[in-house]
Amino acid sequence: MSKNLLEHINNPADLRKLSLSELPDLARELREFIIDIVSVKEGHLGASLGVVELTIALHYVFDTPNDLLVWDVGHQAYGHKILTERRTKFDTNRQLGGISGFPKRSESVYDTFGVGHSSTSISAALGMAIASQLKGENRHHIAVIGDASIASGMAFEGLNHAGVTAANLLVILNDNAIGIDPTVGALKHYLTSVKEGKNPKQNNMIKSLNFDYSGPIDGHDLSKLISELERLKKTKGPKFLHIVTTKGKGLEQAEKDQVKYHAPGKFDAKTGEITQKSEAHLPMKFQDVFGLTLVELAKNNSKIIGITPAMPSGSSMKFMMDAFPDRAFDVGIAEQHAVTLSAGMATQGMVVFCNIYSTFLQRAYDQVIHDVALQNLPVIFCLDRAGLVGEDGATHHGVFDIAYLRCIPNMIIYAPKDELDLQNILYTASLGLPHPIAIRYPRGRGKYSNSEFRIQNLEFEKIEIGKANLLKNGTKTAVLSTGFIGNNVSLALENGNQPKTIAHYDFGFIKPLDEKLLHEIFSSFENIITIEDGTIKGGFGSAIVEFASENNYSKSIKVLGIPDVFIEHGTVEELQKICKIDVKSLENIFLNY
Repeated sequence: MSKNLLEHINNPADLRKLSLSELPDLARELREFIIDIVSVKEGHLGASLGVVELTIALHYVFDTPNDLLVWDVGHQAYGHKILTERRTKFDTNRQLGGISGFPKRSESVYDTFGVGHSSTSISAALGMAIASQLKGENRHHIAVIGDASIASGMAFEGLNHAGVTAANLLVILNDNAIGIDPTVGALKHYLTSVKEGKNPKQNNMIKSLNFDYSGPIDGHDLSKLISELERLKKTKGPKFLHIVTTKGKGLEQAEKDQVKYHAPGKFDAKTGEITQKSEAHLPMKFQDVFGLTLVELAKNNSKIIGITPAMPSGSSMKFMMDAFPDRAFDVGIAEQHAVTLSAGMATQGMVVFCNIYSTFLQRAYDQVIHDVALQNLPVIFCLDRAGLVGEDGATHHGVFDIAYLRCIPNMIIYAPKDELDLQNILYTASLGLPHPIAIRYPRGRGKYSNSEFRIQNLEFEKIEIGKANLLKNGTKTAVLSTGFIGNNVSLALENGNQPKTIAHYDFGFIKPLDEKLLHEIFSSFENIITIEDGTIKGGFGSAIVEFASENNYSKSIKVLGIPDVFIEHGTVEELQKICKIDVKSLENIFLNY
């Protein structure tokens, strides 16, 4: 058996020097390499293991980077990165200053398109293919998309356009029946029937869109893959290859539990056993506070509905789906549909909790404005992963939601400072509001231990809309914080060296602002400091500056938050330090006040 093939491959040109008979050994080594690194450094595991053979075959057959390869989402691109000049620094994956966990144009010429959100690959590759045509270039353009991503509206838009072009485009469907959670919807059933041979090829929907369709073929059979890719390489126009793979291939536990091993954290590279962490003493995750609270509320209100676009586990909507399967819906990777579906239900008096990651609600911005806010429908948007999310980086930070929602008429925006506030605003919203509301809360855990949280949470309390709260008295400087980042302020002010003249206010409501309290603050303090874990351009601090301008206050105002740049990947603590909103940075800032 050949050994150590991988260590001699720095780029696809080296890969193409291997014989066909050596490629299965390379596939084994590549899997082992990914498992060894991810088991220690963490990251997205299952998706990349599932496309090892496909990755090798694509770079073996096509002349990358001259031929342009686009990976949808990018969860599955670890093997691609390793084979394209990043093997020796793959251990820096997703770490501060290291390589990105997703394809990124500025990182490598082999990363032809920056991804992180789903269903963009077909449109991007088609754009490249049409551009190549116009320039008279002879290049191939390949989009690799999963069966969960292809169900999204944008993917269909790309297919619809591509089918009426002569573009040299190859779409490869990586069909493994799972995204992060199991794939849902009618298209999944269609693809399953195709795989099982129950759907006649003359009824093939992809062929009907004018694609040269082939498959399904075994995506782990290198000889079949290479043979079919070589054939397609000679075929003109839009082509579609349907391959069947197993997510987590090569690691038994990852194949058996594909949801858990999508991004399993640290695990034993030999056995696959996930490193267990004692969580009994840790605070509850905000997502679980949301999910469990929603179930409690739904027990007493039959009109409560839960909706999530393909994130039942990540958002903890799974609790609602298990408890009330007829009233909780995973609509697939379809944020636009999720928002307008929620709006439709709201017109009929349902109390709809639409749970979407902050970064993904951006994908449904028109629907938020046109279908919800314009009609003043009381949809309850629960924005998980608001603020800095850590190692997933710029594509996933939820730092724009305050700015892009604050400008929309009728929208209420609330950021809880802790788990209790989250529960109480969910309860308040469930009682009925006159407007839509966006509730933004962070990735990760709250601040109370499990025992404290249970003791303090015997009953829900209704929150007064638009009311801010004083957390600490002061005389000279007022710090106005919104959301969970306010806990950093509290910790910084607990330092005995801090001036006693600093007051601290929690503005859970970003819109509407507590203007009565703001008039008191601007009349009483010399300096104002605002802090948020969102962009300072158009965010909470901007709202305070606008208030001061409108009311002719000329006080000193310092705005802290995410600067006007895309923040890269690293731990949340590292990124907060870069943005100067970590506890230590705040301590240093406050010393000057």
